[in-house]
Amino acid sequence: MKKMFSSLAVVVLVSANAFAQNIPMDPSVKTGTLPNGMKYYIRKNTLPEKKVDFRLAINAGSILEDENQRGLAHFMEHMNFNGTKNFPDNKLVDFLQSIGVKFGQHLNAYTSFDETVYMLPVPLDKPGNLDAGLKVMEDWAFNATLSDEQINKERGVVLEELRLGLGADKRMSDKYLPKLLYNSQYANRLPIGKKDVLENFKPDVIRQFHKDWYRPDLMAIVVVGDINVDEVEKKIKDNFSKYKNPSKPRERKSFDLPNHKETLVAIETDPDATRSMVQFIMKDSESYQPDVTVEQYNQSLVEQIASTMLNNRLGELVNSNNPPFTYGYVYHGGTYARSKEAFQGMAMVKDGNQLNALKVLLEETERAKRFGFTQTELDRAKSQIMSNIERTYNNRDKTESDVLVDEYVRNFLEQEPMPGIAWEYEDTKKFLPSVTLAQTNEVFKKLVKDDSRVVVITGPKKDNVQMPTEAMVLNTFEGVKMADLKPYQEKATIKNLVKPFKSEGAIAKTENDAKLGTTTWTLSNGAKVTFKKTDFKDDEIVFAARSLGGSSVINDADFVKTQFAFPALSEAGVNGFSKADLTNYLAGKQVNVNPSIGNVTEGVSGRTTRKDLVTAMELMYAYFTGLNYNPDAFNAYKTKQSAMMDNLLSNPQFYFSSEHAKFMNQKNPRFVGIIPMEKDWANTDYKKAYDIYKEKFSNAGNFQFYFVGNIDEATFKNEVLQYIASLPSSGKTSTFKDTGYRQITGDYSKVYKKGKDPKSMVTIAYSGEAPYNEKEALALEALGEVATIKVIEKLREDESGIYGGGARGGMYKVPFSNYSFSINFPCGPENAEKLTKSAITELQKLIDKGPEQKDLDKYKEGEYNDDKTNMKDNMYWMNALTKNQLDGSDKYEILNYQEKVKALTVKDLQDVAKKYLTKGRIVATLMPEDGWEKAKKEEAKAEIAVIKAGAAK
Repeated sequence: MKKMFSSLAVVVLVSANAFAQNIPMDPSVKTGTLPNGMKYYIRKNTLPEKKVDFRLAINAGSILEDENQRGLAHFMEHMNFNGTKNFPDNKLVDFLQSIGVKFGQHLNAYTSFDETVYMLPVPLDKPGNLDAGLKVMEDWAFNATLSDEQINKERGVVLEELRLGLGADKRMSDKYLPKLLYNSQYANRLPIGKKDVLENFKPDVIRQFHKDWYRPDLMAIVVVGDINVDEVEKKIKDNFSKYKNPSKPRERKSFDLPNHKETLVAIETDPDATRSMVQFIMKDSESYQPDVTVEQYNQSLVEQIASTMLNNRLGELVNSNNPPFTYGYVYHGGTYARSKEAFQGMAMVKDGNQLNALKVLLEETERAKRFGFTQTELDRAKSQIMSNIERTYNNRDKTESDVLVDEYVRNFLEQEPMPGIAWEYEDTKKFLPSVTLAQTNEVFKKLVKDDSRVVVITGPKKDNVQMPTEAMVLNTFEGVKMADLKPYQEKATIKNLVKPFKSEGAIAKTENDAKLGTTTWTLSNGAKVTFKKTDFKDDEIVFAARSLGGSSVINDADFVKTQFAFPALSEAGVNGFSKADLTNYLAGKQVNVNPSIGNVTEGVSGRTTRKDLVTAMELMYAYFTGLNYNPDAFNAYKTKQSAMMDNLLSNPQFYFSSEHAKFMNQKNPRFVGIIPMEKDWANTDYKKAYDIYKEKFSNAGNFQFYFVGNIDEATFKNEVLQYIASLPSSGKTSTFKDTGYRQITGDYSKVYKKGKDPKSMVTIAYSGEAPYNEKEALALEALGEVATIKVIEKLREDESGIYGGGARGGMYKVPFSNYSFSINFPCGPENAEKLTKSAITELQKLIDKGPEQKDLDKYKEGEYNDDKTNMKDNMYWMNALTKNQLDGSDKYEILNYQEKVKALTVKDLQDVAKKYLTKGRIVATLMPEDGWEKAKKEEAKAEIAVIKAGAAK
């Protein structure tokens, strides 16, 4: 947690509390510092079992680059995957895949302004894996080879990553960042860097960056997992202590985000912008100081309570029938600079409504500042905060290692306190009751300022949309200060979500499945309830209700009129209560319940805790029996959705997906587009969608309910009898329907042109009808993973033509038996044709010769690794149980998955490649609009001129 103090307050606090109690360090973490200054954090944690998570945190990022190194902090991160002392060239990724670590999904890293962090989870199912993980950490820290050959090969990959960031957002941010980061070094050190530097730097320049900043006194290693702490500590001391710092180390400077008297305003538009946004920040007067004492920590809690109350008010506006924005929120927290925090707000709106959204954000903040909050709001916010921390505390012994490591990384880099969840829970439980309105009402008086303000407004450039001027923005601040505001009016709260009633329902039949560990009750109304008690989390229950049918049984005309209305139905609320009423009622409860109508099923899904199960059951009952009909709520939903979707087709990648989907579904009268446009909303029939929902949910006997988690059976049984067995039922059964419509198949090559930036996207796809075969389905899935390995090796590592890409394959039973396989990657338009041919060539090798055994083994190890983790996950079990109901697949598949993966052979993969990937290939390519070649040549000339000018200087 972070907190703002005035300089005077700090002096007073230190004077008055010279011996104030400090926030303790989590005793379950062993920390230390080696003689060379390198820090370490070690903790034993057995979730997941037989795994360990490593982090290497380096307190150095792009902010430390010299002018001729712009982008090389990030480039250096790449180079650590392209040759180290113990893993030359690309052997690191190859080795880690061989032990079950997936590149990108598991193995990753990031570079930001002030830090570089490497992430590595390692399975401990084989001797030597722990030492191998530590060796990787050691090499990343100190032993990058940085050969000329690998540096020059990686240029293309990094430039492709830079290319991915091009577009409207980049063009607008280039213009507003100088104001958002006014007079700051951060404005000149974006991590991706400068294209001319990345293309032309000499290898010694990046070697110098590595020498200056990859040093022990700027590093920490974090090791959390199923380990012996003392053993790991000894290994770290033995292996990492030998590295020395430079004899004359460069100073690791800190950089500020300076304050300023004026209010800076940036208003930027772009024809390709996909959304309209407004953002403001009010910078703190003083530098950020991390919480050290318990008193500071608790004052941060007061600030958190106040922010929660204000955001609850903004949430009510969003959920109203006349929402001022699609979403909007405020907070006090970090900026681009570690040394500066700010009070900040943001909202997404319909085109042209940015100024009004800014006014609403500022007015609600001013209302809180003038009049404070109500006792009901305070009680609600306290319960929200307490409920969240209580859930974490209850699951404290079942916290995943990757959650814990990130907390320790933040402690090293930002000095965030890490007292541990047990202390945080006890302190919060003790302190929260004492917080008063007098305390929370002071928060925004301190945070809101008249200086050091920045406002950023962005949106699409349209002839029919008038953007505000700077003067209008400045006048809004003055207008809010003088506004005739009234205190917030508390609304009546829900006392009973469901009116008390006596259920006559009963359990008619009980079936136990010892292998799956499930119990199934058939209830007197025909509904079935399957539950599995687990200890994966101490306080988590996930649930779902499924009935077969969905929109597939709706006739074509009605489907077109209702498909976009179904997601809006829950916006109306239940039992006469609005969505805002429900939000307030559920505050302080861990309840998430979502009704839906999908393509082949209708149902409810959600998550809760043991204590809040009864509330979740009540809400589920209400969605079955008491969904409101409210056209105003539907219209508000349309407004918010339009703000998000109306401009998406301006984005070239989204346009590509949309147009290609139209081509693929040209024979399907039910397909009108992947998102609703204005004409689709005009054709939408909310009443018909509501009536369809009511009909489907009036027959609980056609539903099967599933619950997985730490269930108390006696309590659970009572809730099932009360809220599920009492649901109405017609005695009818239904299932989904195959509409008979199919996507286009055959050999096609489609090119779609959109956008001005030199960015392309390629999709190579095969699909069609085929009898479902379980073995072939798994083989196609495996083939997709193996093809991903080959695509990365060939197109990224060998040809330096892409940053990322991959393949996926599978077979499906519902709503008809079919297969699909695709390869996807972004690239430069000048390389699209060449890389497409390379990808097809790699695929042909798999057809002609089959995959290499080593690549199939990599896939298997990755699946074994994931499966061991998944088998201790409640949602994984939920998905397996509901899958059986949907497609009739082997319900014990979840128990036999590793055996089936192990049985796969090279021939199995080659056979499905021959069978399904030798005909019916559809290649779709996104290209920029005509003229991009000329623009690229002009850009190249400009870059050469810059380089020459720099050389002359």
